[in-house]
Amino acid sequence: MDFALTEEQQMFQQAAAEFCKNEVEPVAIKLEAGHEFPMELTQKMAELGFMGLVIPEQYGGVGADYLAYLLVEGEIAKTSISLSMTLGAQNSLVGLPIMNFATEEQKQQWLPPLASGEKLGAFALTEPGAGSDPAGMRTTAVRKGDKWVLNGTKLYITNGAVAKTLIVWAKTGEKPDGKPLISAFLVDKDVSPFKVGTIEEKMGVHASPTTELIFEDCEIPAENLLGKEGDGFKVALMTLNTGRLSVATQCLGLAQAAYERAKRFATEREQFGQKIAEFQGIGFKLADMITEINAAKGLVWHAVWLKEQFGLSDPRFISMAAQAKLFASEMAERVTSAAIQVHGGYGYMREYRVEEFFRAARLMTIVEGTSEIQRLTISRWEMKA
Repeated sequence: MDFALTEEQQMFQQAAAEFCKNEVEPVAIKLEAGHEFPMELTQKMAELGFMGLVIPEQYGGVGADYLAYLLVEGEIAKTSISLSMTLGAQNSLVGLPIMNFATEEQKQQWLPPLASGEKLGAFALTEPGAGSDPAGMRTTAVRKGDKWVLNGTKLYITNGAVAKTLIVWAKTGEKPDGKPLISAFLVDKDVSPFKVGTIEEKMGVHASPTTELIFEDCEIPAENLLGKEGDGFKVALMTLNTGRLSVATQCLGLAQAAYERAKRFATEREQFGQKIAEFQGIGFKLADMITEINAAKGLVWHAVWLKEQFGLSDPRFISMAAQAKLFASEMAERVTSAAIQVHGGYGYMREYRVEEFFRAARLMTIVEGTSEIQRLTISRWEMKA
């Protein structure tokens, strides 16, 4: 396994770093405080090609490899986790499942507007009574002639307030054993209108809207079925497997940003006549932080390598993706918490941003499957190995 980045991967990473330094960092605190979606910055990401990184050139995208996409997402997460959430929804949660499961006609219709940023995407799986257990969903889709009629409510949808292109999951019947038949649908808000309900007030990640979506007799063209009827679980699980690497990479970005700020503060702040970094209590804390970051990075890159070598359905990849997400998300919590401690009282103040990173890191142990779900996934696959 080669850890050396290609010239193209380095180019994308550098472009993201420059974008964040010049465009995002000057307004990052204001963005979070304002609780507003950064449409202008999102469009600038689209102009740089970031919104279509994983989409092939023939559909208007960049056609970069998955690691290049993760490198860009990690750089953006260092400066704005909210922007990285938008990027992740567009590429990993919407672009990739369309590439993996759509017909050629669907790809030609749905991918170019995503790649250009003309339309933003969202992944609508979670419901009020169905979080870790998607089989408990109540949203239904009933076939009526040349349309499906969708009814139900989705919850905690990233980009839900601004998205025009959605992948929505619904029950379309029952299997012979009585278990629900779950299917996935492509929904264009301009063609099949739905309501945006509550926009959630959250602990953090304030510039990324998390919303309730309400579907009331929402008519969807029959050809918008993604994959075959009953393929919904497969579409969701394969998407979440790659999505876990996306979240793990966001955690790397958060943790790296917190570490760099803590290190800089510790080498500048003086107490008792010396830099606080020279005190063993602080120096050891910084050592633990960077060690955990690099350990998480190794898990993520190993998972990417397994994906490229053996594919999305390989048990080695599935287990490693869960391990990477589990460790990286809990690592980010520990590292951002330690960064606050290194800063002392300053760390609790918004000006220094490490408290913002801590609040964002707390979310990462929940999204794309909680830490408990990751442990369940790992244990099940390892028992089969």
